Amino acid sequence: MSAIKPLVFKKGGKQRLGKGFSLSELKGVNLSLKQALKLEIPVDSRRKTVHEENVEALRKFLAAKEVAKSKTKRKAVKGKGKSKSGGGKEE
Repeated sequence: MSAIKPLVFKKGGKQRLGKGFSLSELKGVNLSLKQALKLEIPVDSRRKTVHEENVEALRKFLAAKEVAKSKTKRKAVKGKGKSKSGGGKEE
């Protein structure tokens, strides 16, 4: 997956890429600091602002992670349980 970067606003109203998401933005999507770091989401503990664009970006990123995780689980479970003997009954 590509790295996710937050948007921050300069004084003139212009946007730029930030260092990381604020703790309040993480709280908006029910993520703790440890969970965010485990998912390789950059965190900037100095930031105090909450931008809705960043919260939405986090939601989309987490949804994409869930889809990718569920696909890998299905592939792992799909091949399980099939045996070469056919029926399993021996007479």
